[in-house]
Amino acid sequence: MGIVVLTMKASVIEMFLAVPQISCDVRAGKITNVEFIVKCPPGCQDPRYHVYGADVYASYSSVCGAAVHSGVLDNSGGKILVRKVAGQSGYKGSYSNGVQSLSLPRWRESFVISEGKPQKGVTYPSSLTYSSSKSPAAKAGETARADQSPPVPGTAAQPVTVTQAPGTTAIEAAHTTLPKPSPSAGSTASGLRPQPAGQRSKDLGEPALWKPESVLLDAGFVPKEELSTQSLEPASQGDPSCKVDLSFLIDGSSSIGKRRFRIQKQFLTDVAQTLDIGPAGPLMGVVQYGDNPATQFNLKTHMNSQDVKAAIEKISQRGGLSNAGRAISFVTKNFFSKFNGNRGGAPNVAVVMVDGWPTDKVEEASRLARESGVNIFFITIEGASENEKQYMLEPNFANKAVCRTNGFYSLTVQNWFSLHKTVQPLVKRVCDTDRLACSKTCLNSADIGFVIDGSSSVGTSNFRTVLQFVANLSREFEISDTDTRIGAMQYTYEQRLEFGFDEYRTKSDVLNAIKRVGYWSGGTSTGAAIHYALEQLFKKSKPNKRKLMILITDGRSYDDIRIPAMLAHHKGVITYAIGVAWAAQDELDIVATHPARDHAFFVDEFDNLYKVVPKVIQNICTEFNSQPRN
Repeated sequence: MGIVVLTMKASVIEMFLAVPQISCDVRAGKITNVEFIVKCPPGCQDPRYHVYGADVYASYSSVCGAAVHSGVLDNSGGKILVRKVAGQSGYKGSYSNGVQSLSLPRWRESFVISEGKPQKGVTYPSSLTYSSSKSPAAKAGETARADQSPPVPGTAAQPVTVTQAPGTTAIEAAHTTLPKPSPSAGSTASGLRPQPAGQRSKDLGEPALWKPESVLLDAGFVPKEELSTQSLEPASQGDPSCKVDLSFLIDGSSSIGKRRFRIQKQFLTDVAQTLDIGPAGPLMGVVQYGDNPATQFNLKTHMNSQDVKAAIEKISQRGGLSNAGRAISFVTKNFFSKFNGNRGGAPNVAVVMVDGWPTDKVEEASRLARESGVNIFFITIEGASENEKQYMLEPNFANKAVCRTNGFYSLTVQNWFSLHKTVQPLVKRVCDTDRLACSKTCLNSADIGFVIDGSSSVGTSNFRTVLQFVANLSREFEISDTDTRIGAMQYTYEQRLEFGFDEYRTKSDVLNAIKRVGYWSGGTSTGAAIHYALEQLFKKSKPNKRKLMILITDGRSYDDIRIPAMLAHHKGVITYAIGVAWAAQDELDIVATHPARDHAFFVDEFDNLYKVVPKVIQNICTEFNSQPRN
């Protein structure tokens, strides 16, 4: 009698394997299986699904959220292989693949994630066993055995065969062993009474060492030293009403002395305790400066106030001069980066602490910081007396550093022993995100150049309507030398610069300048106008400003527009094309930045231009918010 041996490749086996599907909020600890393959849905990158740790994750974590954090999956979902491992003494949070994981002191059980490919010789369950009678899988439509009772900690169990899901013909259903009651645990599972949270059973000994084959429960008992962790929810997510990325630049110069340096550290500790630090609220880092600046810890190093406090206590004084300007430049270029934990959607705040006065200039460094969207606060302790001001390199340095000289951004403290009184006023100000005028937003971070068609076909009356449209758009922005700046040019066959970006520094001045623009009349050379705008307007744009060109025309161009439009796109100028009446849609699409549907607009009459204003503003802001800010 012949024997026929059938072999199946892993890829074929995978086709027949019924893979359970779970939702984004399912935690690993709720699943009692030790090793399993599951399918995650799209959308698990959402911060609602908390993840604890990195590479090795606490079982309190969302399984699918951890998969996205690890990079095994992206936000579109897919299959993953999950394997339980022993609990860790600590889990360090990190930002990875769009997910901010959190730190956790310790947890009883961990898991690791890899690609959802079956390993040779391993049989995976076609449905999962949960530690709760209300299985999350059941909510997702997965079939579960109605006669399975929740396992009871400290008990042993008869083997229970998990039913094979429909459609699995070539693979045997997996078997999972559940605990059964032991003689000392009582007669039946149903007769056991649940114990209060965090209370250990008197007749239970210390748990055995973790073994891969043991069933680990998220609701299980833990050693005495871990009881405080089990009974508590993980660390606070932070105060969402104070979501700022905060850097303290502390004075470590030799002149400050050890005692005042300790007072400065205590001030930082008091601020950290007052702020509810966490991934959904404020994050805090510290840079110490003397001759040169150095980062003590960055935004993503610590995710709660206690950890920040502990880190502050370890800071030792550097000594040297008091080069605050160099420290501000360092923070602008290095500290507020994605790598260091900058979240992009939160205002950047730098609080500079100075003993007396700086030994270098701060005005230029602060200006560049403000134009990069950093809100500079100055705390001056024991400032220079009238007799001492002659020794200052830069008189009135604090007012030159901040973006508003109304007292909001600068605090003066008479002596170091009064510094503690500044904690509450400072925290209130840095958390008042509506007043953080230096933060980059879609309305205060651009150089906007209007390119206005003044051809004969427009006419005097319609030209005034175009100018009103330009004024209506300009009115929506925050205009100043450090915020959004406005420039304008008019074109026919020729081109004329009406005013440049550096000419008017207030909104009222800009609006008055728009009113004074005179109608020119002539032909329509749009290509030459774009080239002129790049040379005469945008060449003088500041490097860290977003460059927006808004072109308004009512007809087809007499010259080529393709090459000038491509050059504008290549130079990073975001172009909005507004067509009226006889404007050619194909030319608007060429001029506009891709995708044209978001940057090209057409109205049939000049009187309808006002209808485009909200849409243009909305698209400018949507595009700004989708891009990295620093």
